[in-house]
Amino acid sequence: MADILSGLESMGLGNLSKVDLFNDKVKQPEKKKEQQPEKPKEVRPEEKDLIYERSVECACCGHQFKEKTIRMGKAKLVSQDIDLRPRYAEVDSLKYNITACPVCGYAALTKDFSNLSPGQARMIKEKISVSFSGLKYEAEIYSYDEAIARNKLALVNSVVKRGKISERAYICLVLGWLTRGKYDSMAPDIPGRNKLIESLKNEENEFLKKAAEGFTEALHKESFPICGLEESTFFYLLAALDYETGNYKESMRFVEKILTNKALPERIKDKARGIKEAIAEITASGKE
Repeated sequence: MADILSGLESMGLGNLSKVDLFNDKVKQPEKKKEQQPEKPKEVRPEEKDLIYERSVECACCGHQFKEKTIRMGKAKLVSQDIDLRPRYAEVDSLKYNITACPVCGYAALTKDFSNLSPGQARMIKEKISVSFSGLKYEAEIYSYDEAIARNKLALVNSVVKRGKISERAYICLVLGWLTRGKYDSMAPDIPGRNKLIESLKNEENEFLKKAAEGFTEALHKESFPICGLEESTFFYLLAALDYETGNYKESMRFVEKILTNKALPERIKDKARGIKEAIAEITASGKE
């Protein structure tokens, strides 16, 4: 339909050229929407906000020093990997699992640091302290490289003091987890990133193999709980480690131990079934 009021523009009434000729209803002004107050943005804590320094006395040489540790109850668990590696929001708590004396070089899992006999202290002084060059950290938090170095120091301490096989295996496991954390956290624009990740994954695999080897040996020499794990969780961990490192036959051996035990909880059995299905898919695809 032609615009019958065209031309009003020349008279300065262009705003009326589109009026409805026969509708006298008064158009109600639109109600202004009330502006909702903006919700304050959630301030997520940084890793340094979850860390504090506690005082420690070395069980080997008696030196008093400060050690970084996570504030109680501040690390929030969000998930677990297939091999039970815990993942926390804002911080990788695994970086703070070792206590290490910066003077004599004695290092151990924090929960075991004070459990040192006089004979073990003597062996550490003779084999480690005489050559130890010290520890010094400038940053507010530990990097993955620093955490890995601290765990390696704890591992060699465990060997020297003749600690439990399961203790050494667990430290190997944590080293694998930390190596995984290192490549997971790598910036996408790092030069040669893919090659670095491939190299780190190979290192992770070696640590996990050593962990599986140590835990399998501990199974024959130690009684449950082993590393604080009851039989069902321990068997599942071994199944997961053997699966991750390509030892599918051994993995299935532990999976069957879990699935055929009527006393074990369904939660563990469901996890074991997941590994069984994954191995079945790999076998069927010929990628074994």
